[in-house]
Amino acid sequence: MNVGESRGVRGSVVGGGAGEGVRRRPKNRRAQIAATSAMAFGAAGYHGVSMEDIASGLGISSAALYRHYPSKYALFREELLRVGQSFTTSIEIPADETVGAAQRLRHMLTGLTGATVENRATVTLVRWEGRYLEPADRQVLDDHRAAVLRAFGEQLAILRPELTPADLRMLSTAMLGVITSIADHHAALPVRALTTLLGGACLALAGPGLPPAATASEPSTRIEIPEAFKHELLLRKAVDLFHERGYPNVSVEDIASAAGLSAASAVYRFYRGKADILAAAFRRAADRVSGAIGRAVASTADSGAALDQLIGQFVADTFDERALAVVYYAEFGHVPVEERAVLRNIQRLSVQEWARLVREVRPTLSAAEARFLVHAAFAMVIDLGQAYGDDPVACRARAGFLMRRVLLG
Repeated sequence: MNVGESRGVRGSVVGGGAGEGVRRRPKNRRAQIAATSAMAFGAAGYHGVSMEDIASGLGISSAALYRHYPSKYALFREELLRVGQSFTTSIEIPADETVGAAQRLRHMLTGLTGATVENRATVTLVRWEGRYLEPADRQVLDDHRAAVLRAFGEQLAILRPELTPADLRMLSTAMLGVITSIADHHAALPVRALTTLLGGACLALAGPGLPPAATASEPSTRIEIPEAFKHELLLRKAVDLFHERGYPNVSVEDIASAAGLSAASAVYRFYRGKADILAAAFRRAADRVSGAIGRAVASTADSGAALDQLIGQFVADTFDERALAVVYYAEFGHVPVEERAVLRNIQRLSVQEWARLVREVRPTLSAAEARFLVHAAFAMVIDLGQAYGDDPVACRARAGFLMRRVLLG
């Protein structure tokens, strides 16, 4: 549950104000509005941006913006569905293409990487805020995602005919997570190098050796919290609610009720408010990831063994705390400002330490390449945990195996 060079630094929309002088109306005003709103939503989230913010960033009045779009939701919807469509377009194979499945898969991965880089801010929204779409619009976005998974699966079926349809979909989900992980952080790498790096990681996922699926749902090691431990129970219930509804849609009253407290005022005996609860949960998650590194390095003989231990711990923590894993990425911008610098520093150092261990095993990687792979591995495991829940097809042994493939090739 670590976002490294996180997108979570959510700030205000920036741009020229309306008073900077007379401007001529550009011919591509709708495209300009779409680009500005994408950056705004990506930085502050759907609920953190108003039409006035977007208008200010464009240097126009709110009334002028409303002439193009009737609401903030209309902007949000159009941008997410546009990017969903760009994903399906990016993986299309020319009709006269006669190369083998491996080449077709690589072509798809290259196209999808390009589309993700080009739309990095909006892909963040697709990954973490698509749930705020209305049901019919969400279905369209889900259909785009399904089309990408299906296209990957068709090529994987040729490369790995022994795999079941469920296995193929699981591997396709892992590949999609690797590529779209680009949107979860702000690390930089030239597009060609990035395409080669993540394409290679995805092809490694398609290689032989996939462990068998579990024979039954795996028991969670999540610790049950007694009702009397209200401090801990508030954290747990709040995170579950943030995951289910989104942070902006959860009140202190909701949290109090879920934790069995008689009134919202009882929450303030433990926390200053829901933002303080969010920060406390994030601090605990960040410290857990950071602390695991020191223990792994101290208790193992080499970097490879340390990575094995860290991978096992990361998979276990992510699968046991699926809600927190998603909330950590999706709601970081709601953490109080004073907490963000501390959390970002812990995050950055954790990613750097993982990357250092990866480079000691794979010395040909640059520091930037290793960081990208760490982010990709984290995102992939989180996506598998969300997509499959307790489904044995994406069991912990498989998630750990695929994480090693991404990191170590």
